[in-house]
Amino acid sequence: MTRLTVNGESRSIEASPDTPLLYVLRDELGLNAAKYGCGLGQCGACTVMVDGRAVFSCVTPVMLLEGRTVTTLEGLGTVEAPGPMQRAFIAEQAAQCGFCIPGMMMRAQALLNREPHATDEAIRAELQPHLCRCGTHMRILRAVRRAAEDMKPKTAEARTER
Repeated sequence: MTRLTVNGESRSIEASPDTPLLYVLRDELGLNAAKYGCGLGQCGACTVMVDGRAVFSCVTPVMLLEGRTVTTLEGLGTVEAPGPMQRAFIAEQAAQCGFCIPGMMMRAQALLNREPHATDEAIRAELQPHLCRCGTHMRILRAVRRAAEDMKPKTAEARTER
């Protein structure tokens, strides 16, 4: 049995140690945002965060995750209360078919967590491993920039509004 934290909740995983994290998330935990795309870590549809870093869950065996923290798109917010990244993608209408979007959102979240003032070049470079055929690339870029703005502390603005 493997123990890890998924979206803030301690979980005991019963799957075989060599089972890819993607299958554990989808089949054992019922978290379906991460998608099976290529199964080779080449398309990005399965991207989640492990200890704040973007990883391809389709090629990450669960045995490597003992005691670690996994965050999926479901961990960024809910339908009723979406997080900043989710709100930004909705506002910019950045999803077309939506298949690759959860992975892109997770990689973008990991980037903004470590580099809150990421440049367009940094965002593009970070999202480069993701394959998307829909053609919403400019909306995706706008959504990540919007999320970065929404995630900035609002303390200075709050002081001037008083």
